[in-house]
Amino acid sequence: MMLKKLLLSAGLILSSSVYAETSILNASYDVTREFYKEYNEAFAKYWKDKTGEVVTINQSHGGSSKQARSVIEGLEADVVTFNQNSDIDVIADSGKISKEWTKKYPNNSSPTLSTTVFLVRKGNPKKIRDWNDLLRDNVASIIPNPKTSGNGRYTYLAAWGSVIKKGGDDTKAKEFVTKLFKKVPVLDTGGRGASTTFVQRGIGDVLITFENEVFLIKKELGTDDFDVVYPSVSILAENPVSVVDKVVDKKNTRKVSEAYLNYLYSDEGQEIAVHHHLRPTVKSIADKHKNEFKQVDIFTVDELFGGWKNAQKVHFADGGIFDQIYTK
Repeated sequence: MMLKKLLLSAGLILSSSVYAETSILNASYDVTREFYKEYNEAFAKYWKDKTGEVVTINQSHGGSSKQARSVIEGLEADVVTFNQNSDIDVIADSGKISKEWTKKYPNNSSPTLSTTVFLVRKGNPKKIRDWNDLLRDNVASIIPNPKTSGNGRYTYLAAWGSVIKKGGDDTKAKEFVTKLFKKVPVLDTGGRGASTTFVQRGIGDVLITFENEVFLIKKELGTDDFDVVYPSVSILAENPVSVVDKVVDKKNTRKVSEAYLNYLYSDEGQEIAVHHHLRPTVKSIADKHKNEFKQVDIFTVDELFGGWKNAQKVHFADGGIFDQIYTK
């Protein structure tokens, strides 16, 4: 009888190990919560249908740069899904991600894109139509902190680039962003915090954030309270992804983690991105939905700033231009 119990017990243990759930952690930026909630459900179903394995995807969200720092300091994320290359590069510099991470997936490992736009209060009472309007005395802008938020960095670079694209030089661009950030009453650590400040706390006249975030706000709160304004020129926001090599090898989750990122490029993954107002990168899906996204005069970080590594060093590193101009 005792032997039978032991054998049964062993069988139960074996059975539970065979059918044990696999779990992975996705460390992502602040305004992707809703997208990954839907995407994770779709991937889990796909993975179970394909392999028979149950996978649970846990999420961690925050400002992109803050998330990168957390991974470096020990957050055991299997994958990172950020909004700028420099935040993955800094993890690669720590040795936790391959230096060749941009070559692992299509489009330099960026499955989706976005751009920076304005969200104003209904009727646009301050008549905010372009970047120069943000400097008027009666306009207060809500922007997340460029030191902790990729969203904030894109806004900073979009504002700087708007001056360059209209014929200005770096001196005029620096003057512009200096005046702009002096008019930011609250500098939240991430994009979602900035949205809360603008929408729920009623602070500021314009929220400057990613295109997908403004449409989420309008969807959640209805169209009666806010309007979307596209400036005459803006920046291309790429959303890069990578496995965290040190973590997936330690946890033996590389296969499912790589499949998780690859599935972002599938038709289903791209369609879910479109549903959440992220611009797809797979041509067939992008062509199918091209009329759903406003055509904008867009520049890239590479074009005007020499890439993210240079932008980080010049503008956002300790003692960089942002530290020089922001004194609050």
